[in-house]
Amino acid sequence: MEQYQETINQLNAMVDEGIVPGMTYMIFDGKQEWTATRGWAQLEPTREKLRPGMLFDLASLTKVIGTVPVIAMLIQEGKLHLDDPVQKYLPEFSDDRPTIRNLLTHTSGICGYIPHRNELPADQLKSAFLTQQTVDSTLNRQIRYADVNYLYLGWIIERLCKQPVQEVISQRVLKPLGMTDATFHPDPATAVPTEIQAGRGLIRGQVHDPKGYILGEHCGCAGLFASLHDLVIFGRQLIENNLGGLLSDELVDAMFKDQTLIPGPHSRSLGWKLLHDRHDGHPLISHTGFTGTWMILDRQNDQGFILL
Repeated sequence: MEQYQETINQLNAMVDEGIVPGMTYMIFDGKQEWTATRGWAQLEPTREKLRPGMLFDLASLTKVIGTVPVIAMLIQEGKLHLDDPVQKYLPEFSDDRPTIRNLLTHTSGICGYIPHRNELPADQLKSAFLTQQTVDSTLNRQIRYADVNYLYLGWIIERLCKQPVQEVISQRVLKPLGMTDATFHPDPATAVPTEIQAGRGLIRGQVHDPKGYILGEHCGCAGLFASLHDLVIFGRQLIENNLGGLLSDELVDAMFKDQTLIPGPHSRSLGWKLLHDRHDGHPLISHTGFTGTWMILDRQNDQGFILL
């Protein structure tokens, strides 16, 4: 435990100093695990202790835990190729240059303002994302993280699988891995609230992301709820046995290598942000979520860090 004590002290300080109301974490190193659950699940309108096993809104961790593995499976099955144009699967999108690779690595250059976006019904919001976005000069030149990339990937999954993307994730990722708590439809009593908003009140057991709230089961960039236990299952399976054998060596290897077409080394693989070990430079993968979620995985050393 000694080598992780500074990290654990900083995590505890976040709760003790009121930076976050509560948190649960796990650090694993081979078969050893260090975990704790501290603080409050809810402060308003009443205080509620954070309990082990509660479900968190994972926000953008949905991308790498759900959408990326499904896209990887479709590539593995030959139904999709990294350098296929997005337009091949989403003909409503007018630009033939961005590819699946661009979406996965946030190098698509897709951008654009949608007026009153959070007030549109689902069908109009989807149509606006597909028809009112443009591609700017950052295509294949700059990593610019944007949810639109994963909305598109979710809709491509729907076109290929003939089901809502969140249903595909449930069937092809969550169930095979035994992530039994993970769900897109949590019981509010077991879910950790995220915010009190003027329009929605206390957001508990519903996705916080406004696009995810409108699009529901058709959203591939947010919406998944899970416990710490679920994420430990996912993290260990990904780095220890190719996601329970769901993926090939080649696809998991690709998650630990720069997949952009930008000259020089860059920090995006298939969905994940790349970090590098301070001693020998080997790659680690990392992703965060807007609601305060974070996962780092080190395949070479069989280590992981998960914070909710």
